Amino acid sequence: MAAENYSNGGPDSNPCYLQKFGLYSTCSNFYMIGRDKNQTVWRVLKIHRLDSSELTILEDPTTYSEFECFDLLRRIHDGNRSTGGLNFVTACYGIVGFVKFLGPYYMLLIKKRRKIGSICGHNIYAVTKSEMIPISNSPDQSNVAYSKNEKRYKKLLCAVDLTKDFFFSYSYNVMDSLQRNLCKNETGLGHYETMFVWNEFLTRGIRNNLNNTLWTVALVYGFFKQVKLSVSGRDFMFTLIARRSRHYAGTRYLKRGVNEKGRVANDVETEQIVFEDVPEGCPTQISSVVQNRGSIPLFWSQETSRLNLRPDIILSKKDPNYDATRLHFENLVRRYGNPIIILNLIKRCEKKPRETILRAEFANSIRFLNNSLTEEDRLRFLHWDLSRHSRKATKSVAVLSRVADYALNLTGIFYCQVTPNCRPEGLLNLSCLVQNDEKLGKDAGNDKQNSSENVKPPMFQNGVLRTNCIDCLDRTNVAQYAHGLMALGRQLHAMSFIESHTIDQNSPLVDELMTVYEEMGDTLALQYGGSAAHNKIFCQMRGQCKAATQSQEFFRTLQRYYRNAYLDAEKQRAINLFLGHFQPQQGKPALWELDSDQHYTVGSHGLNSDEYAKPSFKRSLSDGNILYGTNTSMAASNVGHLERLSENLGATQGLSDSSSEMPTSEISYSRMSCKQLFGDMEMDHFFEGNRICFDENGDECNCTNFDMDWLSSSGNSCDDDTCDRSTTGPFSENIGVELKTEIATSSSESGSSIKGGYRTTSELTFDGILAEFSEIFVNWVTQGDMLIPIMITSR
Repeated sequence: MAAENYSNGGPDSNPCYLQKFGLYSTCSNFYMIGRDKNQTVWRVLKIHRLDSSELTILEDPTTYSEFECFDLLRRIHDGNRSTGGLNFVTACYGIVGFVKFLGPYYMLLIKKRRKIGSICGHNIYAVTKSEMIPISNSPDQSNVAYSKNEKRYKKLLCAVDLTKDFFFSYSYNVMDSLQRNLCKNETGLGHYETMFVWNEFLTRGIRNNLNNTLWTVALVYGFFKQVKLSVSGRDFMFTLIARRSRHYAGTRYLKRGVNEKGRVANDVETEQIVFEDVPEGCPTQISSVVQNRGSIPLFWSQETSRLNLRPDIILSKKDPNYDATRLHFENLVRRYGNPIIILNLIKRCEKKPRETILRAEFANSIRFLNNSLTEEDRLRFLHWDLSRHSRKATKSVAVLSRVADYALNLTGIFYCQVTPNCRPEGLLNLSCLVQNDEKLGKDAGNDKQNSSENVKPPMFQNGVLRTNCIDCLDRTNVAQYAHGLMALGRQLHAMSFIESHTIDQNSPLVDELMTVYEEMGDTLALQYGGSAAHNKIFCQMRGQCKAATQSQEFFRTLQRYYRNAYLDAEKQRAINLFLGHFQPQQGKPALWELDSDQHYTVGSHGLNSDEYAKPSFKRSLSDGNILYGTNTSMAASNVGHLERLSENLGATQGLSDSSSEMPTSEISYSRMSCKQLFGDMEMDHFFEGNRICFDENGDECNCTNFDMDWLSSSGNSCDDDTCDRSTTGPFSENIGVELKTEIATSSSESGSSIKGGYRTTSELTFDGILAEFSEIFVNWVTQGDMLIPIMITSR
């Protein structure tokens, strides 16, 4: 909510937020009464009910006392006695927005809320109950309001359940990171335009009308968890926030890759906040680290199939200059600054090429973009096939931790000390930081045990680690946990809780952090993929029974398949309606009458063909083939050079204007060999030796634009695995032969499975887990074969 100053008409250092509301109605108007937390400020909002075609909202500029406000309500009641007077409708905690389908406008309200945490004294709430109330009282709208399509649109909008994974704050900009809150003194309207406010469209009318956000709440969708932890006998609060972007939002198979504006599917910002649990009045140390996940920024897709658990991956060649990819990374630099470190976890070797073709194209795109960038602005591209090493969970997390350590040395963390006189009612800004330059100079060499006595200079994060796999769910969550664990060590060290930058692996914090990240992974996977995450690595690290893990993974695979194949289309329609991508109109096709949402987004006038044109794709019956779009046959390597990435992105800054003052680490891994960085762990061939990069045939090539000594091969070559490049599909002559099943780490991301390694269907059945299912059904679930095989008789 926006802060308002009622004495001079502008914002000041003591703003006020309305937090409790009462809705009243007369025959012709709604009256909403809002008050602040201390019940000292009362405001009145008037909403006309007789004009069903327009939303007319008037705000009384007067600030009332409680007595004056109720006296005003009494006079409104007396003036409307002939038409029924003034009636109380409901109490609420904020307006979510207004929406119109085919009939009248509706008002969405938060009926109940629940406190789920606080940051620097600013409370964070979850929605526990919401309500949709029709605005119009006009009799000529009665037939439209109860029409079949109107009811269906209302039901569709309510399918976006505000009581699940939505959260908000009245006084803290929870849509922004802590560093941005402190370094950017922004208020009000601007925050609703950010990518993480999901009700931006619903609140657009009232915000534009009143030119403030006093009456609305900004809903963020994702994950929020706050717990109290302790180390070395000292307590601290740990907060994990995941913010899901509203741009190119949707479900797993209907939103893949990137769109023309550079927005990627499943784009989630994860922030880890740590602060001291100290009594009120004491300076508080606080630290945060931000990381990002998002779909591979190329034009690719998968079409949902009810007969095939592993739909074909379709890679389009419609963007040979990688313009959309460039826009995506430009946006990351604007949001986080440089450097951008990309951790790509998809497979480098498959029996049937699926992920590998995306891996090759992704590497080509990074190479192409880096050609136009200066050395310091180049994208750092790291590739490691997590699926191949997932059977050794502890070693896999150890490798990912080294990658995280490398990234954190480049980006740093955010840390500061907040003064006790920073009022919870006020916006956080740099004035909240401890400012004592003289004491900094005098006490720089002193190491005092009491952190409140030793003022430390703030540190800032510049740059971000961006992690992806295929779905950016299961494997990505493991990598983000490893990054979070390494970051937590640095945060606690900055706060003088521990002496080392790393947390001992035997510390209870390791398991406690894993539990929170696992919960976040399950939540994000349910939102995008339809089931909880496949947590095989976490289960192995806990020593969980292998049979129980296999059973859990199998049924999550079935759950994800069912929801993707049968429920996601309706869920995508609900998201499009909620976000305003589709706005119903009389005489126009209904939302459910339109074609698949996979390759385009719908707008207020139906399909927006200019921005989201549906490409032409060739289809094939072969299982596992990668099918290229037919927009152009031009290869990326044959096109001309791309212009500099926003003129080396020099026109934009990172999250903080103080980036030049940020202390930089003297440790640099950018020139270290693989063995120095990763030890004796088994690595892919591109980590070995001094070679920089490989082309698609596995030959050494010049790839200095990556500015790294350990990079991904852009081809499908393997060193110790035999890759079957066959594109034989369900019409193979060997369809009756017992199939070998490659069980991947995550069935969501490779389409499959239950357990690592190669095992036959009969071996799976002997485990006792799948004995109740037929062999054909097991093959269908684990391998993606057709449920009803077509038998070919040879003549």
